Parts: sequence; structure tokens; C-alpha cells
Amino acid sequence: MPSLQRKQEYFEKLLGLLEKYEKLLVVNADNVGSHHMQNIRKNLRGKAEVLMGKNTMIRKVIKGNLTKNPHLESLLAHVRGNIGFIFTSGDLNEIRTSVNAERVSAPARVGSVAPCDVIVPKGPTGLDPQQTSFMQALNIATKINRGQVEIINDVLLLKTGDKVGQSEATLLSKLNIRPFSYGLTVLNVYDAGFVYDPKVLDLTDADLLKSFGEGVQQIAALSLEINYPSIAAVPHYFANAYKNILAVSVETEYTFKGSEKIKELLANPEAFAAAQAAAQAATTTTTTTSATPAAAAEEKEEEKEEEGDDDIGGLFGDF
Repeated sequence: MPSLQRKQEYFEKLLGLLEKYEKLLVVNADNVGSHHMQNIRKNLRGKAEVLMGKNTMIRKVIKGNLTKNPHLESLLAHVRGNIGFIFTSGDLNEIRTSVNAERVSAPARVGSVAPCDVIVPKGPTGLDPQQTSFMQALNIATKINRGQVEIINDVLLLKTGDKVGQSEATLLSKLNIRPFSYGLTVLNVYDAGFVYDPKVLDLTDADLLKSFGEGVQQIAALSLEINYPSIAAVPHYFANAYKNILAVSVETEYTFKGSEKIKELLANPEAFAAAQAAAQAATTTTTTTSATPAAAAEEKEEEKEEEGDDDIGGLFGDF
């Protein structure tokens, strides 16, 4: 198939997907082989469509469709590196979970960059004692135990971002450790014209309500501080107004239903003290009641033991 025709088909396919779907995941495909990609497509079949391609072609399609869908411009800044798109009409978090599950383990190859920390665990290695010098060259403390090399302590062999050297790759290969895993990595989420970090998908309804509540509190506090009316501060206005009316009622002879009890308590401090004592007694009683079953059981056991001793003493006293 001529190259021009392939490009035209790709343009039409990408354009059709951009028009069909309002949601997509921008993914990185570094170290993902063709067989691995086939498995990912297979597992997402019916739920999402995966499309890879050259960045220049992707940008050209997006720019050519901006007049019809100007929201796509937010995607242009993220079309860089070895990326692709996963289009879906379903739940983005579910698709991301499926994508993250499709990862395969891989050995540490010389020259590759470590995507995570690599720790060699302590314990027997299965290597013969002749490998001791090799371990020493890597500054790994070892000992000979039962005819094999044993690593004394856990060793941080590589940090995230370190380049894998020949020695590190050889050691991991000897120990049969495949420290890395590769797959499609979700970089960004596009939803109805907005691009955001995939961490947003981890937020729950409780997290959103908590953040919203904190925002309302801040708006209310600012509104009260600068004396600027706002809906968020309305409950505080009513509460403060009620306090003011209550204060006026206490200081004057005017009484309303809400201030009757307070004025009675202030007029009779002894009754107020008695009410406080009663409340404290109720709290103490509740606490004691919660501990009563265990204490009662212990007392019951003690009574049984004492009763048994008395019976025995009386029996011997009859002689």
C-alpha cells in the first residue's frame, strides 16, 4: 500500500475517533512490543479503541479539526514523546485499571533507565563461592553459607532514573531477578475539552465533598472577615444574629422562647450548677455501664469461689 494512502487512512481514522468520542487517555508506549500491544488491544476490545501514530500526523489531524472542535487544542501540548490515544465512552477509571493491569515483567538491560528502585534482597543467592569477588566489586557484603553465596543485608542496587550498567545487569541476570515491568502508562486524561492529571481519577465522592466543604468554609471566613455578604456566610449571619438577640434578651427584661431557659439558669446559679452536676453524673454512669458487664462477671466468679469455700468449711465443721 502506498505511503500516501496509508497516511490518508490514518487521518480519516483518527478524525473519526476524535468526532466519535469525547473522552480519551493519553498513554506512553515506551518499551511496549507489538505482541504486548496486541494483548492490550484484545483486552480492551468492546470497551475502548487504541490508536498509536507519529506525533506530526496526530498534530496535523488535530489542527485541521480545530475549527469544528476548538477544545482539541488543549491536547496539542501533550502530543510529545512515544504517545498514543485510548478512546472510550465508558468509565475512564475502569479503562485505566485495565491498562495498568496489562504490564509485563522485564530484565534490566544495559543502558536502560530504571523506572523504579531496584533492591536486591538479603539471603541465599544460589551462586557458588567463586562469585564472591564479583559481589565485592559491587560493594555487596556477603558470606558463604552451606556452599553458596549469601547476601547479608538488602542492597539498593539502582535508584529510579539511574542508568543500568553492565555489572548491575549481570548481577540481576545471575540472580534471575526481573525488576522492571512495562506497559502503557497513562499520562493525561482528556474529557469534554479538558485535560487533567490521571490522579484525579482516584478521587472519590467523599474526597470531592470534603474539598467542597473546605472551600465553602474558606469563602465564609473571608466573607465574614471583610464584611462582604455571600451565600456561604449566610448560616453564620443567622447564628451571629441569634447570639446578639439572645444577649439583648439576657441584658433586658424582654424574653422570648429561646431565652427563657437561659435566663432562668442565670437567675438561679444553684440550678445551673445542679444541671451541670446531673450531666456529669449521666456521663459517668454511661461510662460505668459500658464497663459493668466485665466487672460483674469477675465479681460473680469471685462470689462463686467464696461460696464454695464456705460450703467446704461448714462441711468440715460438722465433724
